[in-house]
Amino acid sequence: MSDAYVVGDPDGLSPLLVALRDAIARELHAQVALRGERIELADLPEVSYQVTVQVERALRAWRPGFSSPMEKPSDGDRGPVD
Repeated sequence: MSDAYVVGDPDGLSPLLVALRDAIARELHAQVALRGERIELADLPEVSYQVTVQVERALRAWRPGFSSPMEKPSDGDRGPVD
């Protein structure tokens, strides 16, 4: 549990959920920009696929104890090896 959650972070999300929310938001933003500010119904399968790919990447990159998947562990703090 992050310190932000303990002190009442307004969104009340765990660090993992924050990482997932951010990955989804980044991909949706990219897809909307790519498609001219509009996602057509026919494009939803491809958009959903791309969002799923980003969620998978966020889950693979996320390590407990880090606030976002963009943070890299230091040499003395290695996560589990897949």
